[in-house]
Amino acid sequence: MSEPKGKAKRTSELVPGVHHWTLSDDRIGGARSDAYAVVDTDGAVVLIDPLPIDEAALRKLGNISAIVLTAGNHQRSAWRLRKAFKVPVWAPEGAQSLEEQPDFFYVAGDTLPGGLISFHTPGPTEAMYTLWMQQHPRAVAFLSDLLTHEEGETPEFIPSEYQDEPLRTRHSVQRILDHLPVETLCFSHGAPILRDGARALRLALEEDMESPAAPAP
Repeated sequence: MSEPKGKAKRTSELVPGVHHWTLSDDRIGGARSDAYAVVDTDGAVVLIDPLPIDEAALRKLGNISAIVLTAGNHQRSAWRLRKAFKVPVWAPEGAQSLEEQPDFFYVAGDTLPGGLISFHTPGPTEAMYTLWMQQHPRAVAFLSDLLTHEEGETPEFIPSEYQDEPLRTRHSVQRILDHLPVETLCFSHGAPILRDGARALRLALEEDMESPAAPAP
């Protein structure tokens, strides 16, 4: 999927070392899409699922060192920015419909640039990962397409018709709750949640009105 036509002008810092930008995405009917950059302890900047943005805004963050994709459908501006900054792209092993060849593939449990740890969270598609900043004091998780979030509302699951295995998506969210003590949630489509992220995930599961039944044995 080609990148959106719009372009963000600036980033904002959500929590120390985590920067964010957003735009109206013409590829999905003008719905909101979000992208992130993390600044490592050595000052290196890693872009996560990058959307179009004024490159000068990214250069202000520091030395761009890598691009990490959470899923194949989040290529967005990755290939253009790879050329612009001359940096490698990391993508999940098994990612589908990649328009170019990544420099590296990763699997569950890998430590990626920026200190990001890959946590396999399939459901919307098989090769989908949550990225976990284990060392960050605000316990940051980048959730890819597991949930969307409207400001001030409970996060919601993407409609089942847009997911490969909707029930597995719910299981992935529960596994995050079981294994990752999250506080800050960064969504690919929706406003970030800076505090009480685990509570927000529990509410998403509790208030889910579209949860599919498990298949009969």
